[in-house]
Amino acid sequence: MRLSVNVDHVATIRQARMTDEPDPVWAAAQAELAGASGITVHLRGDRRHIGDRDVEILRKTVAGVFNLEMKASDEMLDIATRIMPDMVTLVPEGEGELTTQGGLDIMAEEGAVRAGVERLRNKGIAVSIFIDPDVVQVGRAKAVGADIVELHTGIYADADDPDDAQCELEKVRVAGIAAAEMGLTAHGGHGLTYRNIQPIAAIGEIDEVSIGHSIIARAVLVGMDLAVREMLALVDVMG
Repeated sequence: MRLSVNVDHVATIRQARMTDEPDPVWAAAQAELAGASGITVHLRGDRRHIGDRDVEILRKTVAGVFNLEMKASDEMLDIATRIMPDMVTLVPEGEGELTTQGGLDIMAEEGAVRAGVERLRNKGIAVSIFIDPDVVQVGRAKAVGADIVELHTGIYADADDPDDAQCELEKVRVAGIAAAEMGLTAHGGHGLTYRNIQPIAAIGEIDEVSIGHSIIARAVLVGMDLAVREMLALVDVMG
């Protein structure tokens, strides 16, 4: 299983003082040197953390897969088709939300999502859609032309009751199997930590996980290199 490190929260720390450090570009380089297979950032409409400058430089410096999370808006599609990331992940984006609250409801926004997927794929950009672990949503992702689905693991990650966590884990597993059967690549992400990653990593149909906050929080204490290596050791459940 591959690990994509989301460096949004390095930018969050920077923006707390509206200065130029810490630099998410440097954090991304350290994450890759530690073994991450790619870097993920979410360019939000309000630019609350990652900014246009970050995306411009990351496109030039990321050695692995550069994944740009974004809303399927005209503004973001214009940026993506100019920057040309390796992959775009279409996500929902609510005004004032602390973080992404759930998967993109493709059926509710099918026209915009389908048009966005077509525009990106016509430029040769791989397209992922962040969805809840629901077989119906997997099917709609296939129907609109996505290459990848990123399964929302947040409900699993936040479950306090072990039985609830197991139920949510099974939903992720079933959705991953459905994606594979439909010819889609399955990724996982949201809320994953050093404590809860291994059951997700054991799902063979999930090829990659995207983890941000937990790694950055750990990196504040032990440094980016060790934080990434520790997560990689947990992701590599067969190692």
